[in-house]
Amino acid sequence: MPVSGMNHFTIITDDVPATEAFYGELLGLRPGWRPAFAFPGLWLYCGDVPILHVVGRDSLPEQRTGVIDHLAFTASGLAGYQADLEARGIAYDLRRLPGGGQWQMFFHDPNGARVELDFDAAETPKAG
Repeated sequence: MPVSGMNHFTIITDDVPATEAFYGELLGLRPGWRPAFAFPGLWLYCGDVPILHVVGRDSLPEQRTGVIDHLAFTASGLAGYQADLEARGIAYDLRRLPGGGQWQMFFHDPNGARVELDFDAAETPKAG
């Protein structure tokens, strides 16, 4: 039987509030209902869907990415994201798929997880 879609990603952090602020302020994800687990954390929602689960730990493992390379989100407002990341001092790598395809922006969250934002090919990057 085939799957019907991606359910969520989980981020492990030693700073739940900073992780919540990063994804809330930058991507607009908002905390919502989460089961009463015996460990700290939160679920971040995109609309009505909890797409990012955050699990709090006392410390992070030395190897942070495991076999997952990055989390990708569909986004709009490429130039605005560039300006926002630059204002926050967050380095990013902007790429265009060969042949004039969509824009891909890569950067890291406070925990070292690599995040990708995908923008429509018709968007225009910030000048400079």
